[in-house]
Amino acid sequence: MAEILSTNHTSFTVSDLDRSLGFFEQVLGFEVTSKAPRAPDVIARVTGVEGAEVMIAYVRGPGHSIELIEFTGPTNRQTMRPRACDLGFCHIAYDVRGLDELIDQAKAFNVVPEGEVITVDQGPNAGARLVYLRDPDGVTFELIEKPL
Repeated sequence: MAEILSTNHTSFTVSDLDRSLGFFEQVLGFEVTSKAPRAPDVIARVTGVEGAEVMIAYVRGPGHSIELIEFTGPTNRQTMRPRACDLGFCHIAYDVRGLDELIDQAKAFNVVPEGEVITVDQGPNAGARLVYLRDPDGVTFELIEKPL
């Protein structure tokens, strides 16, 4: 019987790979595990994007890898910034300690709150403080600080 065995990674396309790596390393404390270009013909075949040229990096945090992809081709790329209510929007959520400090550190990478810090009053995160942070590419991080 076919089955899912585990999660391999989550991927985000970014406009400035070095800026994104800086945020993941210096703010979130992730480790860069690889950074290299990929063969354009392979990327085009996998993605269906003709003229695809990429630099790909992987970062590893607690229990999960993130793939960051910077496309330098094709030239007709588009920027999409869906809101949380728009179809196709997605975010990644982390349990954190030191929420206010992380928010301050993120500003150096132009990763800023999308809304306000709230205290959750229901559901599995009841009692936690949380915020959505968004980077210049629209990648959204939900940071959740549970009460001690």
